[in-house]
Amino acid sequence: MKKLIAAVALSLATASPSAAQDIPAPLVECGGSFSSFVGRMKDLALSRGHDAGTVNNFFASVRQDGATLNADRGQGFFQKPFIEFSRSLISQNRIDNGRANLNRYSSVFDRMEREYGVSRGVLTAFWAFETDYGGFQGNFNTLNSLMTLSHDCRRPGLFQPQVLAALELYKSGDFSPTGTTGAWAGEIGMVQMLPSDIIEAGVDGDGDGHVRLKTSAPDALLSGANMLRELGWRANEPWLQEVVVPQNLDWTKTGTDNSLPTSQWASMGVQARNGQLRTDLPGKIILPQGHKGPAFIAYPNFDIYFEWNQSFTYVLTAAYFATRLEGGPIYDAGNPDPGLSGGQMKALQQKLQARGHDVGKIDGILGAGTRAAAQAEQARLGLPADAWPTAALLNAL
Repeated sequence: MKKLIAAVALSLATASPSAAQDIPAPLVECGGSFSSFVGRMKDLALSRGHDAGTVNNFFASVRQDGATLNADRGQGFFQKPFIEFSRSLISQNRIDNGRANLNRYSSVFDRMEREYGVSRGVLTAFWAFETDYGGFQGNFNTLNSLMTLSHDCRRPGLFQPQVLAALELYKSGDFSPTGTTGAWAGEIGMVQMLPSDIIEAGVDGDGDGHVRLKTSAPDALLSGANMLRELGWRANEPWLQEVVVPQNLDWTKTGTDNSLPTSQWASMGVQARNGQLRTDLPGKIILPQGHKGPAFIAYPNFDIYFEWNQSFTYVLTAAYFATRLEGGPIYDAGNPDPGLSGGQMKALQQKLQARGHDVGKIDGILGAGTRAAAQAEQARLGLPADAWPTAALLNAL
């Protein structure tokens, strides 16, 4: 079961760059025979100043990997709602192991918070969901996967630079063309970082002169924290807090696209369920299953989670789990209205699209576009505009 959950997390972690506008142009022509493509990549490496012997040794064992292509084309997205999803990922065993690791590496976490301003629960939650604390880091040959995806013409511009980054790591002794393994999309190590991220944000946490994210927890944790800082993490600030919301709240102001000063939320009756609100920060009220379900306030650091992963449910679960690891309470699940089935969601998307809303692909997945469109139609129809699609909205449309 651990491997299944970890493998799904690995798939989710690579889903974020799929939007066409996020994909750069390829460095060399994709497609054609794989051997010819390898030749083009070798020529590219030589043109970047790498010597012939190093280049030949690096590419000598590379093979096209059909399993990588199958994994890429078979990507799934969680359609479970937040309550079900979070309960499936956050087991007591995961909490216990997380707290044990917090104690075991307390000095590393102290350094993380001191030097990078990233709270210890944040990286521990990623560590748990990405690889089950390093227990399952993926068994795909990293170079073969990167080269296979670079040759494939779906998103070559995303992966070809990672091959060159892996070559740089190889030259420094931190990558093996035959021995380095990880996720099918090229992420490596306990917190799953791409080769370019390792070069840009890698930290030698254990002082051995290398950045080895597969075998060194200090390297992995500090590198992950440094990457979050480079993505814009605001030092020593919170990211998520459970709140209690009044039932007369203006629901149109809630959601990931609507930020207000937290002091304003407080004046509207929003209260922290535990501790105090950070009224000096802006915040967004997050209602993953509508106004009758769990409620959170998301502070600016919450947005950085979407730089790591763009699955809303995964991000919210990871952010919430980080609070649990630091002693936060189990959220109040409330009594949310039932959501829609996959078929009902597709029908809703079709109706929303017919009314001029951009919901993207009609796929039955409750993504950001569908949430925004649902909230707009709820407001128009006089329903609680909490962006949680229900049968009442579907029927009203």
